[in-house]
This record gives sequence, structure tokens and C-alpha cells, in this order.
Amino acid sequence: MMQLTINTTQNVNINFTSASVGDRLLAQILDLLVKIAYIILVIFIFEITDLSRIFNGLDQWSVMAVISLLGLPVMFYSLVQESFWEGQTIGKKIAKIKVIKLDGYQASFGDYLIRWLFRIVELSIGNGLIALITMIVNKRNQRLGDIAAGTAVISLKNNININHTILQEVNEDYVPTYPLVIKLSDNDVRIIKENFEKAVAARDYATLIKLRDKIIQVTGIKNQSGNDQDFIKTLLKDYNYYTQNM
Repeated sequence: MMQLTINTTQNVNINFTSASVGDRLLAQILDLLVKIAYIILVIFIFEITDLSRIFNGLDQWSVMAVISLLGLPVMFYSLVQESFWEGQTIGKKIAKIKVIKLDGYQASFGDYLIRWLFRIVELSIGNGLIALITMIVNKRNQRLGDIAAGTAVISLKNNININHTILQEVNEDYVPTYPLVIKLSDNDVRIIKENFEKAVAARDYATLIKLRDKIIQVTGIKNQSGNDQDFIKTLLKDYNYYTQNM
């Protein structure tokens, strides 16, 4: 599989494995099967409950409105799931791939919206052929929606879970300081920890300041722990405390 190097906002390169075209097609097929299953279920419910009679007496526009309403879960399937599941749909979870930003941080709703809008165009022209060709020729296996949103799809198929890279020892009687730390994702904390350890080892105080400022910007947390090193150490421990006790 192709390696994807992402340069974070702290100018640190992190390597991911790009999701292959095959994995992305598998996820797409699985998601399509879920949508088909939903449609079959709706038809089945209408048949066994005789709900189809509600169409009797309705004009054409009303019938179309009801059908459109029932079709909303299919229409917004990927947008809603990627937004709530941090870049994954049912198909992506099974295929073990996910969407991330090219700066290494978690994609926002706006990013997922851009990908979703471009997906409509890509699938409507040539039945997805444009998306397939774009992924094949693009060195990051991006489709047009990814390029526009500044995202990429990575593979999670590895022997080391992301949680293994963010673990911090926390005593049972540990008292957390920053509850807002749960605004961060596992990926955010992994990046913070890796950059923090490199900065401490290199005595790179400029990077520590950038990390502190980025954390405050994203979470709204205010430093109550003294210097930047103590602040970030406490934040990492707090994240582990909350995630291990959720």
C-alpha cells in the first residue's frame, strides 16, 4: 500500500498508509448494500402494515414528497455517518479505513460536506468512473472530493492500535484538571504526544508554545499547570483518565 506523509501544523511529518482503491471500493459496496437493505426494509414494512394505502388519494407532488422523506437516510448516509463517526461509515468501519485531514487532525463537518457534495457529482457522471480514475492517478489515492476538502482516506489495518501510542500511566486516585480535553480525538492526542516528546527531547520550546496555543484554540482549555511542559503532561494524563473511565 502507498505511504501517505502528512505534515502537521507543528511541521512534523507523520506517516500513514493510504487506503487502497480496492479497500475504498469495498467500503463503497458495503455501504451500498446497507442502503439497499434499508430500502428493502421500508418496502417490507409498507407491505406488511398496508401503509402503502396512504398514497391513495395523494397527488403526484405529495407522493414524491413522502418518497423523498423516506429517502433522506440514503441521501445523507455518508455525510451523517462520517460526521458522527469521525470519518467512517459502516462500510469504512468494516474495511478498516477512515477519512482524515491532510494536516493530521480530525476532519470537520464542513470537510465532510464538501466530500459529500462532490460525491454526488462524481457518481452522477460516468457512474463513478471519474472518482475511480482520479484515485488511481492521484499519489494519495484521493478522489475529487478529497482534493477539494483537503482530506485523504487512510488504512487502519496495522498491528498497533492508535490507542497504544497515546497511553499514559494514570493512578487510580488521579484527579483530572481539564475536563474539556475530551474535545480532542485519539488522533489529535497522538499527534500532540509525538510532537511533545520530540520537542522535549530537542529542547524545542518554540514547538511547545505552538502545541500549547493549538490546544487552547481547539479546546478552550486554559493553562492551570504552570509551564508548557507541565500543562501538556497533565492534559495527556487527563485524556487517558477520561477515556479509560468512559
